[in-house]
Amino acid sequence: MQNENPNAERYIAIARACLKAINDTARDSGDREQKIQAVYEAIDSAFQAEFADYRQSVAIMATVLERIASGELDGQKAAELARKTIDQQPQASRNSAVH
Repeated sequence: MQNENPNAERYIAIARACLKAINDTARDSGDREQKIQAVYEAIDSAFQAEFADYRQSVAIMATVLERIASGELDGQKAAELARKTIDQQPQASRNSAVH
């Protein structure tokens, strides 16, 4: 992952959470299946945390698109609303790969 990639920090945070979960479960005595489940849960939690901004952005954009699609706005107002929505999105969600 390249450092200039806007998703590098997210990728690193998820990787660290995974490694921490693996290390934590390796030290614990216990059932192998429980250890595996703990790692899966740590991975899922890290993904959920790191992609919360994306989910919120998608929800906002869906609302804006629904409003535009309803026809209640003229072309100029629809374009302005679309521009404002794009400008409010996190930079990492604009034209870049997620990983």
